[in-house]
Amino acid sequence: MTQEPIERWRSETPGCARRVHLNNAGAALMPDPVLSACTEHLELEADIGGYEAAAARVTEIAAVYDDLARLIGSRATNVAVVANATAGFIQAITSFDLSPGDVIVTTRADYTSYQIQFLSLAQRRGVVVKHAADLPEGGVDPESIRELARDPRCRLVHVSWVPTHSGVIQDAEGVGRVCEELGVPYLVDACQAVGQLPIDVARLRCDYLTATARKFLRGPRGVGFMYASDRALARGDHPLYVDMRGARWVDADQYEIAPTAMRYEDWEFPYALVLGLGAAVRYALAVGVELAGNRAFALARRARASLAGIPDTRVLDGGREQCAIVTASFGQHDAREIVKELSRQNINTTASLRWYGLLDFTEKQVQSAIRISPHYYNTEQEVDEAIAAIGRLVDSAPCS
Repeated sequence: MTQEPIERWRSETPGCARRVHLNNAGAALMPDPVLSACTEHLELEADIGGYEAAAARVTEIAAVYDDLARLIGSRATNVAVVANATAGFIQAITSFDLSPGDVIVTTRADYTSYQIQFLSLAQRRGVVVKHAADLPEGGVDPESIRELARDPRCRLVHVSWVPTHSGVIQDAEGVGRVCEELGVPYLVDACQAVGQLPIDVARLRCDYLTATARKFLRGPRGVGFMYASDRALARGDHPLYVDMRGARWVDADQYEIAPTAMRYEDWEFPYALVLGLGAAVRYALAVGVELAGNRAFALARRARASLAGIPDTRVLDGGREQCAIVTASFGQHDAREIVKELSRQNINTTASLRWYGLLDFTEKQVQSAIRISPHYYNTEQEVDEAIAAIGRLVDSAPCS
């Protein structure tokens, strides 16, 4: 790749001038068009009023659904805008009337919030949560999913395509094939995938997919989206706490759900963020998700190779495929302290703690790890600078 597009992406990203931002799995730096979309609508709300501003932008707001549909290979009627990926997950999971003894199959690497919510369902509703085994090299084994999901009480399968604490890319398509064969509803957490992996919901064969704007998609914080398949809509799936955007009150003791994925939305909307989400999707499509991912993956491979040369360092990412999330531990060093010191040098990373990936990190005997997540607008020099700084800190810092 030539320098021209990289320089252009960086010039359109004001934060690049001030920091080395390697926390794109947390919240990526927004490009100018995203920031402008948000601030312009806030200014319009201040000028003419919130309801009136939304009415004035009704065409642009509707276009966001078309943009999201293009991003994931669906139709706009299958897309809902939600507060974040976890909110979308809750809307999807509460669409199932779970009973004691019903089985949920998930993976050892699924996102912490979802693992906790599964445990809450187990404790409060008597649901049985089963974790599929990993492949020897890492990432969920679709055949283990098959064995567990054959249980006649299995109500759904959930997979975090890319975990928050690891660079492994789980075989979401392979799991989708298994779920389709067994006729089991399938939920995909694409929070860390969107923006770095091309998404085609037809290939995933999922009933639901959830994601957020702020990570590799480079959108604003506080908004996300979800996909609901035609079969989910046809089943009459709708969240337990559907509100007046997702349904109409048609009789004293009756409501009627919306025919589209709007049934998963709330009436209250941060329209400035919705427009920012649309701008982020258009920007990602203009860059090219595959191109963006390939460059980010290359920078991540560079980081892994350099980290491996630092004494007492373990690079933790496994799997047949790895993405732009890099995790590493440093013996008895507390990763949080390293992250703090890097921040003082204007280098953004974050720490993953044992309980963020409890099953995986316990097996690996890891208490904390640094998470480095480059994106396509980062440079090789930035990655090298960050790894060199980590090396100096590990060499000089006392163990915790």
